[in-house]
Amino acid sequence: MDTHSAPVALVESLTDPEVLAAVNGAANMVEDKDSVALALSVTDDHAGALVAAADAVTSRLPRTLALMDNGKLSGFGAAKVATATTWLSDEDPRAVDALLEDRIAEKNPDQVRKAANHAANTIDPDGAGKRAEQNRKGRRLTLRHGETGVASIEVEDGPVEKVAAAYQRIDREARALRGDGETRTLEQLRADVALDLLLGGQGGVSECSEVFLYMDLFTYLGLNDDPAELAGHGTIPAALARHIATGENTLLRRIVTDPSSGQVLDLGRGRYRPTAGLAEFVRVRDRECRRPGCHRPAQACDLDHAVPWAVS
Repeated sequence: MDTHSAPVALVESLTDPEVLAAVNGAANMVEDKDSVALALSVTDDHAGALVAAADAVTSRLPRTLALMDNGKLSGFGAAKVATATTWLSDEDPRAVDALLEDRIAEKNPDQVRKAANHAANTIDPDGAGKRAEQNRKGRRLTLRHGETGVASIEVEDGPVEKVAAAYQRIDREARALRGDGETRTLEQLRADVALDLLLGGQGGVSECSEVFLYMDLFTYLGLNDDPAELAGHGTIPAALARHIATGENTLLRRIVTDPSSGQVLDLGRGRYRPTAGLAEFVRVRDRECRRPGCHRPAQACDLDHAVPWAVS
């Protein structure tokens, strides 16, 4: 086994159904997580995560456990379901489990994460809204000093719409700096732009940047509580979506979709190079990058064909 696959195999072995059950049993027999960490030769945090996943999957998510047992879901995927349902109470995790049974088989962990978060928000929209509100109260700025002249600064648990807008502005200005003679990488440019804005910007003055929020009309009007989607981030509770959508700087735009599928209607095509309107339509329709595993908002992506253009 090569050095790359060995750690992956180890983590997978620690999250198969039998080991999850064993970890859960061990946790019930000890008084602290240190003993679990010692028994498994992992860190305390890792041991705590394994115990929590074991408890959730074996006691609250029987269908997820069955998918793992049948080889249709990885340990990583099951951990995503456990994380998405950890805040739910009573019978709600089993309801989420039932919703996901036919949706997460053979899916990768990120697809499972999105599906599980959406299901949890659907099952308990009020709880999801309260959780989002509580999480946003924990926003903070942290500074970590590194080695040899480096340090890190991070906004943690900031309002998702503001963090997304800030990143879009930083990314836009960083990309504008690329050109002849520029030797810095795009990652370096983003870091430099962010620090320049912090040091030279006007604190507290709002900047205009775009984030794209997708919600149905009935949710916006408060007639239902279906989860909404923030491009590049994923599912957010209906209450938070309405809070963002009713902000003083929010621009609402009507998008006509197929009533049966929700798909944005096709505009047709007449030439290879899209018009500005068609380019905007494609980005609004696709929401995120089409590359598997990439969740960059479509507005920050190059416009190209997912299916090759028919030249004849």
